[in-house]
Amino acid sequence: MGGAQEWRPVCRVAELEVERGATALVHGQAIALFRTADDLVYALGNHDPFAHASVMARGIVGSRDGVPFVASPVHRHSFDLRTGRCREDEGVTVPAYEVKVVEGVVLVGSRKQEVVA
Repeated sequence: MGGAQEWRPVCRVAELEVERGATALVHGQAIALFRTADDLVYALGNHDPFAHASVMARGIVGSRDGVPFVASPVHRHSFDLRTGRCREDEGVTVPAYEVKVVEGVVLVGSRKQEVVA
């Protein structure tokens, strides 16, 4: 992938509650940030494609079969935090964004490219 990656500082990792979502505006998009129990941070689009509402950050975070996910608070569809793919309907995804943590600061980069299986 060519071109300069634009990393935007969003917050400190310490400000994110474990297994609770938070919202941020990054690159003009509403992003839902999630910090898992193993201290990894993920970023997905906040818009739930099933509920047609910006509610993903209020979802329930968990892990099943080693896959970190968030379950939408509306229809309970779960989305892989790594890819944004819906676990119940493989054809539906929400945007997933690159995330890195530098010196305790969460940086959100560009949208991940869709990986076609």
